[in-house]
Amino acid sequence: MLNFEFFTPTKMIFGKDTHKRVGEVIKSYGFHKIMLHYGGGSIQKNGVYEQVTASLKDAGIDYLDFGGAEPNPKLELVEKGAQLCKDHGVELVLAVGGGSAIDSAKEIAVGACYDGSTWDFSTKAKTPQAALPVGVILTLAASGSEMSASAVITNEKLGLKRGYNSELHRPLFSICNPELTFTVNKFQTGCGIVDISMHTLERYFSKSPDTPLTDAIAESVVRQTIAAGRRAIKNPEDYDARADLMWASSLSHNDLTGCGRETFMACHQIEHELSGKYDFVAHGAGLSVIFPAWAKYVYKHNVPRFVQFANKVWDIPVSQENPEETALAGILATERYFAEIGMPVRLSQLNVGDEAFYEMAEKCTESGGRTLPGWLPLNTKEIVDIFELAK
Repeated sequence: MLNFEFFTPTKMIFGKDTHKRVGEVIKSYGFHKIMLHYGGGSIQKNGVYEQVTASLKDAGIDYLDFGGAEPNPKLELVEKGAQLCKDHGVELVLAVGGGSAIDSAKEIAVGACYDGSTWDFSTKAKTPQAALPVGVILTLAASGSEMSASAVITNEKLGLKRGYNSELHRPLFSICNPELTFTVNKFQTGCGIVDISMHTLERYFSKSPDTPLTDAIAESVVRQTIAAGRRAIKNPEDYDARADLMWASSLSHNDLTGCGRETFMACHQIEHELSGKYDFVAHGAGLSVIFPAWAKYVYKHNVPRFVQFANKVWDIPVSQENPEETALAGILATERYFAEIGMPVRLSQLNVGDEAFYEMAEKCTESGGRTLPGWLPLNTKEIVDIFELAK
């Protein structure tokens, strides 16, 4: 096990009707003026907006309304929000939504304390030195952004999607009511299931020494996500299934499932190029295509690890005569599960052709300036090969 630091200070407020307490929660921290950031209007249609704003008013919290968050959140919106925070003396940014709204809120919170563009942080040209606090009311179990230190943003002008980590924008608190996910449609539920699984598996399949306890935690998170996912797809108002997915979302990306392991999310890096180039590709849908292709490409470089995954997660018996057969069976079981819950497993299902494979691979490697590490290091050629496997 490698040395590690585990720091997850986000206060988790979990359960039924908890979002109606947001005003008192914010008041308890001493904040008076906040930005309320959300997406395209679903929270207004389902009544959540009215409930949240009523709670804020009851607590005497003044709020600046700022909607417009969208999938693959955009730099332009972030910069507009950051300027509004500066102009109006905002003290906290409250995101109501899923990963897109939360990542936008995180970037806005950092931008409100910076004179330049937050893209400086996404490219690692600069390191943030300050940020407004961020609060969350979660409405989609998927990204784990409600408890993570990461944020991902898309620069539409450059066609690039980049993320970075900073403890400055890890949420101060997250209010997680599984009831708010009852209306999430099958496709978005499926995207969330994939994202939760991948945040866990990208850590699990990292290049590190043995970590049996961390492995067991990760395997349990994936197994429970698979089971809860099936139940939530079948019955969207299954509270316990939605609760398991919501809690798994947080655990998958607050670093718990990677303790003692070296983490570099190669599939996420490749997918960021895919959805950065094709904005219509949902992140979870991109991952459900990329992961099986990546796994098929690299599994022979660490067969025992994939055998363990097949056995512990999918209950596939281990073949002593042909362990590679067991390893591949686990990958195929994952691919079949993604298809079962309505997720694409080929680029053709996303209406993505092969015309930009090299361009995306070059962007991912920064024109050969970086290599994605792992059991098999990935350069431009290897990433193109993975795209080809995913066709």
